[in-house]
Amino acid sequence: MSVLWTSEEIATATGGTAQGDFSVTGVTFDSREVEAGDLFVAMRGEATDGHRFLDKAYAAGAAGALVSEETAQPHVRVDDPNAALDLLAQASRARVSAKIAGVTGSVGKTGTKEALFLALDRAMPGRGHRSVKSYNNHTGVPLSLARMSRETRFGIFEMGMSAAGELAALTRLVRPHVAIVTAIAPAHRAWFDSDEAIADAKGEIFEGLEEGGTALVPFDSPHRDRLLAAARPHAAQVLTFGLGDGADIRARDHVPASNGGSLVTAVLPTAELTFTISQPGEHWIGNAMAVLGAVEAMGGDLAAAGLALADMAGLKGRGERHRIMLPGGEALLIDESYNANPASMAATLKSFGATGVSGKRIAVLGAMKELGEGSDAYHAALAAPIAAACVDRVILVGEEMAPLASALGPTIKMTHVAGAAEAAQEARSAMAPGDAILVKGSNSVGLSAVVEALAGGKD
Repeated sequence: MSVLWTSEEIATATGGTAQGDFSVTGVTFDSREVEAGDLFVAMRGEATDGHRFLDKAYAAGAAGALVSEETAQPHVRVDDPNAALDLLAQASRARVSAKIAGVTGSVGKTGTKEALFLALDRAMPGRGHRSVKSYNNHTGVPLSLARMSRETRFGIFEMGMSAAGELAALTRLVRPHVAIVTAIAPAHRAWFDSDEAIADAKGEIFEGLEEGGTALVPFDSPHRDRLLAAARPHAAQVLTFGLGDGADIRARDHVPASNGGSLVTAVLPTAELTFTISQPGEHWIGNAMAVLGAVEAMGGDLAAAGLALADMAGLKGRGERHRIMLPGGEALLIDESYNANPASMAATLKSFGATGVSGKRIAVLGAMKELGEGSDAYHAALAAPIAAACVDRVILVGEEMAPLASALGPTIKMTHVAGAAEAAQEARSAMAPGDAILVKGSNSVGLSAVVEALAGGKD
């Protein structure tokens, strides 16, 4: 692997002092993820201190560490490893000539980030970089930047927040040429007074735009005008995307495709493209419009982007599909276990209702977290999209689901359980050949365990 950082470069970037001459091929702050050649950043947190794991990191093959305490192993010593990681991120961003995109939103940001990466990678294979997993917070974003090689041609960074001001700081690290807000929904509603306040916090992403940058705003959002106002002072070009008439990047036509996705004709300011998107659901059509807008703004190949969207596989926890072999046939398992809020629940249930099945539709739904005082009402309101999706059996997980259990009443067969283990048992006993099983909930509910339990017999 090529050298990512030398000890001298790390010391220069962070203002630290190098002990030992070393080079690294990766960066991590989790000792459990250390691989041979990595730089281990001994960060201090509220619950632990990375210096406690230095021996473990070196034993796993770390080439050096970023520390604030003495160690006999090769290292760069700084006053504060947490702050030093930000400085390393800034140095990484400064040394590349790549086109950079930043993605945020209450829903759809990880999927859009992945789709945009694949769309650009199709024409420039191996020349791109992106955030992994959902490394989108005050530690994940600088880590993702620090991992970007100097040869990178394009970079895609996901940015999240749970409080006002967080995105403003992150976007100034990323300094995107293109900034995307996917959608606004009452995620993290416990920390904000209103959905408008969430929109304002998401709009902070535009503050870090590079000169001549492009802002992409969801046309169909009720917060469109608010986001446009946030973008205009910082962007040379502000474009809207979506399905509605008047959007700058619009899905003029879309029909179901044979693979479960959609055949779409998109109209852009300078082009028109007909392509297939593999992912099911109308929300993914909107995401694809954002991707195409970003590809064009970053000088990418739209035709290659269309091919990439057609080939895109479902993401683990965000739409990945499994075929479960059962006596007499198979069932379809849809893994949406990573995250949930009212908007994503409604969109996923709508897509689930359009999924062709010969048997039952079974929905395993976990609690939606961090919704604040409106939590009960948000959960109860899921009764309508569940009914519209013609769900035959509902398995609810977590105490927050009690209002929904009451709202569903006797018309839909329903079971309310405390945790993932019980939910897996209920789903396993209920499913039969021809069924489709949707698993969706906030990550902290742990419904990935349900997917793992049911998908043991996948093909």
